[in-house]
Amino acid sequence: MFDYATLKVIWWLLIGVLLVGFAIMDGHDMGVGLLLPFVGRTDLERRVIINTVGPHWDGNQVWFITGGGAIFAAWPLVYATAFSGFYWAMLAVLWALFFRPVGFDYRSKINNPTWRSTWDWGLFIGGFVPPIIFGVAFGNLMLGVPFSFDVYLNSTYSGSFWALLSPFALLSGVVSLAMIAFHGANYLAHRTDGVIAKRAIKASYIFGILLLITFSLAGIWVWKAIPGYVIDSVISTGGLPNPLGKLVSRVPGGWLSNYQRYPLTMILPVLTYLATIVGLICIVKGKTLLAFIGSSFAIIGVIGTAGISLFPFVMPSSTDLSSSLTVWDSTSSRLTLSIMFWATIIFMPLIILYTSWAYKVMSGKVTAAYIKENEHAAY
Repeated sequence: MFDYATLKVIWWLLIGVLLVGFAIMDGHDMGVGLLLPFVGRTDLERRVIINTVGPHWDGNQVWFITGGGAIFAAWPLVYATAFSGFYWAMLAVLWALFFRPVGFDYRSKINNPTWRSTWDWGLFIGGFVPPIIFGVAFGNLMLGVPFSFDVYLNSTYSGSFWALLSPFALLSGVVSLAMIAFHGANYLAHRTDGVIAKRAIKASYIFGILLLITFSLAGIWVWKAIPGYVIDSVISTGGLPNPLGKLVSRVPGGWLSNYQRYPLTMILPVLTYLATIVGLICIVKGKTLLAFIGSSFAIIGVIGTAGISLFPFVMPSSTDLSSSLTVWDSTSSRLTLSIMFWATIIFMPLIILYTSWAYKVMSGKVTAAYIKENEHAAY
């Protein structure tokens, strides 16, 4: 139905959709987790907070698993190279995520302050570490990753874990953290009331402003100080994967070239600002659902801005520019992309439907009275 080049672009868009879905759905869970020790001051308050996401967090992990599986199947060279270069960073994400299932399940099993406080900080780690590392990873994509291919397409990574933590990459991590905390605070304000909601509103205001500031700083840094990648040779958009079959150079302002070439893409960075500002206005006025919708669109803007800036590059190389992986030369076969496309068309609506149903059934405010009445059923 679609030619090979079109399928490559479709899967670039679909993986973007999966990343956005993960950031919106599992992101608010993580945002609530990282806010837990600060917004909840007593054990009862923290139980209220946990119960806003407790019934949903494991279902939202589907977006994370599906996104990882899609990258593995659609971009095998990217998956293999990224896990070689970001191995310890990805392990840190995995270790941090371990705290979430055991934290949710075991925290309230024992009525002991030390036990419960320990798991509260474990849930904080599970919400704090992943967004920071994912943001740092995107920052390193902008800077270029130190890897290269030999003639047999075996990749060699020449960097280190600590080299990933450059100033710009850390700033990108803060952008990601602010985005997730802002989103989680809006969700928490919508699902709770009283003093918890008031603290969540205050957190939303703080992290929303932080998002605007750090996103602006990152954009200026990319514009002024980080050369972008451009393809200097003719590349076959419908050809078989061969990342070594092109010439690549770095030019000042190269990451902004797509916005000049396709002016409509400016909608994405503008959306980040507008959605964040709308979210802040709505949360101050107590319109928490609209604030949550606003932070959801802000996530679309942030991730979309990064994707458009990089396109067609997926994983640029800083040591051998020609080894840089792009949408055109790092994908699976046309048959694989076609089968995956139809599987996605069938199953993604099902995921959206059952997730929507679950949130509708368990909608409404979680209150302290509810926790007291359901002492053994609540988290």
